[in-house]
Amino acid sequence: MAYWLFKSEAETWSWDDQVARGAAGQEWDGVRNYQARNNMRLMKPGDLGFFYHSQAEKAVVGVVEVIAEAHPDSTTEDARWECVDIRAVAPFPKPVTLEACKAEPRLADMVLVNNTRLSVQPVSAEEWRVVCEMGGYKG
Repeated sequence: MAYWLFKSEAETWSWDDQVARGAAGQEWDGVRNYQARNNMRLMKPGDLGFFYHSQAEKAVVGVVEVIAEAHPDSTTEDARWECVDIRAVAPFPKPVTLEACKAEPRLADMVLVNNTRLSVQPVSAEEWRVVCEMGGYKG
């Protein structure tokens, strides 16, 4: 299993929106960055990800699961863009802020800490464990 982080502006697509989609999940559509798209091409069903509210909150607020491999993004006719489908698994008991991640020495190499603009990014198994610990998530 691999781990990931999915960033979204809460005003555009929030954790509550993701939860409302239920088991059917939702396409992680609209990504127009090659590195983020390439990360989605590596994902497999069963992989887990952090759901991260960017902009105002800047915090990991929940856990999602990849439920469909990369496929054409339905929001464009351009064949270059693909996306995966994800479903909400559980909220974080305590959101983990970007500030808290930057202050945690064990997360010094985390992509989120060093490239806050990338919308879909890998998370190492150790980073996953540390962030879950910080947020009180026992999953």
